[in-house]
Amino acid sequence: MRVRTKHGAMLIAGVLATAGGVRAQEMKMPAQEQHHQMNIPVVKPEYPRMGRAQEDATGALVALEQVEKIAGESNPTLRQAEAEIRAAKARQQQSGLYPNPTVAYTGDEIRGGSVGGGKQGFFVQQTVVTGGKLGLSREVFGKEVKLAEIEAEEQKTRVQSAVKMAFLRVLAAQELLYARRDLAQIAQDSVETQRRLMNTGQADETEVLEAEVEAQRMRMSARMQENTLREEWRSLAAVIGRPDLPLSTVAGDLEKGWPEVNEEEAVETIAKESPAVRIAETAEARAQSVLGRARREAIPDIQVRGGMEYNNELLGSAPFAKGWEGIAELAMQIPLFNRNQGNVSAARADIERAAGEKKRISLTLRERAASAVDQYANARVMAVEYRDEMLPRAKKAYSLMAGRYGQMLASYPRVLDAQRKLYELQIEYIGALESVWTNGIALQGYLLTDGLEAPARPGEVDRPIRETNVPMPERTMSPRESMRNP
Repeated sequence: MRVRTKHGAMLIAGVLATAGGVRAQEMKMPAQEQHHQMNIPVVKPEYPRMGRAQEDATGALVALEQVEKIAGESNPTLRQAEAEIRAAKARQQQSGLYPNPTVAYTGDEIRGGSVGGGKQGFFVQQTVVTGGKLGLSREVFGKEVKLAEIEAEEQKTRVQSAVKMAFLRVLAAQELLYARRDLAQIAQDSVETQRRLMNTGQADETEVLEAEVEAQRMRMSARMQENTLREEWRSLAAVIGRPDLPLSTVAGDLEKGWPEVNEEEAVETIAKESPAVRIAETAEARAQSVLGRARREAIPDIQVRGGMEYNNELLGSAPFAKGWEGIAELAMQIPLFNRNQGNVSAARADIERAAGEKKRISLTLRERAASAVDQYANARVMAVEYRDEMLPRAKKAYSLMAGRYGQMLASYPRVLDAQRKLYELQIEYIGALESVWTNGIALQGYLLTDGLEAPARPGEVDRPIRETNVPMPERTMSPRESMRNP
């Protein structure tokens, strides 16, 4: 990157001799002759490129497949979702179990002394559940099992999207770190050039001070990017469930394999196929089952009791007691005042609310998806423009300026300025690539991006929806606006 010469005097002479094409013409000396007489070093253009962090890595590179595997084994939310499925199945089993029978002692007209008499015995009591209420209860909890299963699928998608996004952010942070270090070096070259020019009377102290401030600013930006890289790695290590994982270099190519999203169909796909929509539909079906169960509650259960009692009362003048006697009872409540009408009305209201929630989620997903699609489309346009138009032109301008410097038709500060602009465009290009990846991954994952959010329990799935936590503005705004400059 930095132009180095064996002799400082040569560079000074080159800077002075190439202070401008006009001056060279005034001297009426051919550029090639000046070049040979002054012995100006040839500037070999150094262009920005991706992947240098991976080339300079001292340890093994970390691939996306590796972190995805670790997340599948260590992310606690996946285990939570599995546990919730087991719990829902256990509740379904419990809801369909028949009531336990009651075994009891009974005694009546018990007397003591010489008179004796009385009755003592036992009975068994059983509640006979009518109206198919146990089956309907199993149906209600069966819907909760379904909710837990969909929630587990949703959580898996959420973790996968979060891992991919965190990984790509680490990769982008690596590329940005090298680019910012390059900018810092260019700024330092500019400082040294301005100092040489001041020593020969071609620049004043203000120009040197301005160059020093800019160099300090670029060095500070590079150090801040080092912190950002560590932050992104910690985020990745946390979402895969391994916060102790040491900082490593990740392997990948930001310029290849972009997420392919059909912008016309993305919103419809998310609004119709998202796990959030399926959860809302199942929640509405559960509300219907609860209403059916509430209606059957008014059908009274039957209490059946049967047993034996030993009657100690003597039979007339006979010296022995009456003996064992059987007992039997049937009882049931008359639904005269309480016909469960309040719970039935509440169940109807819950159905109405569930239907509204399903529509609300669909509309909310459309709104958020439309915003994410817009950000994805803008990022992709920017990335393509940087790659195909702006960067090639900036490279050509830098190359031409370096050639003109070699011909003594341009000053060295102008070469550094062209190089600086090229690397600034490279930084913006990396930011655009990161935005393409993050928004594309979010759209492919139905906007499910928080890999450490706990899965909802079946009874909590219609709380304020979490399925729309799209990446926030800092991650998805334009590269120029989102540059982490001091």
